[in-house]
Amino acid sequence: MVPTQKYINRDLSWLSFNNRVLEEAKDKSVPLYERLRFLAIYSSNLDEFFKVRVASYRRQLNQFDENTGERRSDPEKILKDVLSIVNKQLNEFGRIFWKELVPELKSNNIILLQDEDLQKSHKEFITNFFYEQVIPYLQPVLLIKGKISPFLQDDVIYMAIKLFKKLLKKDDIKKKRKRRYAIVNVPTDKLPRFIELPEANGKHYIMFLDDIIRHNLDALFPGYEISSSYCIKLSRDADLGIDDEFTGDLIEKISKSLVKRKTGVPSRFLFDNNIPGDFLTLLKGTFKLSKKDLVPGGKYHNFSDLFSFPNPLSPDLENEFLPPLYNRDLEQYSSMLEAITERDWMLHFPYHSYDPVIRFLNEAAIDPKVKEIKTTQYRVAADSSVINALINAVRNGKKVTVFVEVKARFDEHANLHFAKLMKKSGIKIIYSIPGLKVHAKGTLILRKPGKNKKDAYAFLSTGNFNEKTAKIYADHGLFTSNENITGELKNLFKYLENQDNQFDFKYLLIAQFNIKDELTRKIDREIDNAEKGKPAWIILKMNGLDNKKMIDKLYEASQKGVKINLIVRGICCLIPGKQFSKNITITRIVDRFLEHARVFIFNNDDQNEIYMASADWMNRNLNRRIELGFPVLDEDIKKEVMEILRLQLSDNTKARVLDSKHNNIIKSTNNNTKIRAQIETYNLLQK
Repeated sequence: MVPTQKYINRDLSWLSFNNRVLEEAKDKSVPLYERLRFLAIYSSNLDEFFKVRVASYRRQLNQFDENTGERRSDPEKILKDVLSIVNKQLNEFGRIFWKELVPELKSNNIILLQDEDLQKSHKEFITNFFYEQVIPYLQPVLLIKGKISPFLQDDVIYMAIKLFKKLLKKDDIKKKRKRRYAIVNVPTDKLPRFIELPEANGKHYIMFLDDIIRHNLDALFPGYEISSSYCIKLSRDADLGIDDEFTGDLIEKISKSLVKRKTGVPSRFLFDNNIPGDFLTLLKGTFKLSKKDLVPGGKYHNFSDLFSFPNPLSPDLENEFLPPLYNRDLEQYSSMLEAITERDWMLHFPYHSYDPVIRFLNEAAIDPKVKEIKTTQYRVAADSSVINALINAVRNGKKVTVFVEVKARFDEHANLHFAKLMKKSGIKIIYSIPGLKVHAKGTLILRKPGKNKKDAYAFLSTGNFNEKTAKIYADHGLFTSNENITGELKNLFKYLENQDNQFDFKYLLIAQFNIKDELTRKIDREIDNAEKGKPAWIILKMNGLDNKKMIDKLYEASQKGVKINLIVRGICCLIPGKQFSKNITITRIVDRFLEHARVFIFNNDDQNEIYMASADWMNRNLNRRIELGFPVLDEDIKKEVMEILRLQLSDNTKARVLDSKHNNIIKSTNNNTKIRAQIETYNLLQK
């Protein structure tokens, strides 16, 4: 008997999620510029996927067991499956952009011009723009056999050009002209990818920077005749290769590794599928690429640049603006610390404004009774108001300690920059722990106790302390002065400062201490209640689920009669709908805001025990990170959270149910009322 498959491959599951993003770009009910944005998200996601996951499989191709001499894993089949799925999705991507969105832009008098469509009225502008704005940033290079090959920078678009030496004499026409090849960069790091041309007859014209360069290639190569040109792009392995157990200075290692990332081994060479075979072979040899590096694409690459596609009709063709909300009860208080002394408060971003968080930090910075501020930072916003408040606190004589995770992928450089800035200002900076990423989201304010005897105030969140991402990431944040929670948060910061693991945590769920055991115990309690005939259910919301022990525990609960609703945006290795998972439903929501919160709800004999956390149920979160989970104790807040989750499970517009093959299935419902959870959540919090 063939064994039943218990888990889906994590990367195939992730591709299912990215395909769901593509579906939003295809949805005609979504405003035009939001559809373009979803294409940008899809493209950005896929670039990172190749840099990290595909590059990882490529490394595994060359890893062999020291004892058996056999390959440690068999990545070839997965790579084959991945590339097959990606190619199908990219074909659909191209169809959506060229067959649906470009014509719809045109119907709104926004014309995306290509080189062959160039109108006479625009030629002068394009030529002037090229000479005045573009040419200073171009680096044309002839490819000469036997010479040192030019280096292709990571994710930079290049134009590969075929050209011939111009004939100087009439007699030369009888001679066979020698072909030459060259490349030139498309400088999107210096100039916009999409250039707005002058309006004409009420129409708005936009052109790829690539095509402006293509139109002026003759000027770059005087004495040559341009035959053809094709865009290429190389993505490189983004793994920094920092050992879990390192010796020496971590900051120095990461700084050096960031330089190394730019020169990492190729993970994908994307080329225009129309390029002739002999030209592709030449490029393959010139840049020392393998056949497995080659990935065919369209005429243009880096569609993540669609994030900045100009909208001359803005705000038309975009989502309706939703003004950030304020909690009216919280706003009655002139002091955040006073408000938190009286009760717990929860904000739901991006529906709620992030201003109260900044206000909380700014008040602490100038309050004469505040002695100390401790916080974690994982992904820091540019021009961060959070960092400014912390620097102001130091200037006002407070002791400030910030744990900065410098191993946050693709944010290492920014985090190092802000860490140095804070350190220079007098803030005590603690860097990464060997072998662990600190992903916990916690801020602690220590104060001289007043009449209320409260000496500690906390802000705990499911998302980063980043006011920029808080405008698009759907997260929850809790303000509390509960002594059990703040007391344990003090111990967590002591651990972060000196790695002393003598602490026991009873209220907080901390990865590396108790999170797996506590979550398992809570699932076991639901199993026990189900076996006793009591109500037993679990609602879990997270970004990713791949930990097999936790999946197996959910399978066990399902088989014992526990009803389980999962809301998982991204990777989910659990397979629903099988005999061992018949009581498990998986919902995926992709909408205008990125669902980022982690919420764990257990029926607990109808008491509705609720936890929120920074942790997904991924191996990396549960085994290789410091994560922080916290209880929701206030009954009014619990009711509000339950209603928000009920809306998400009732969504029949943007939600999809995953089948056993992880296809995104539109919900079938007898309810004629359209429910869109994110909009309904905004309406709920507005009341």
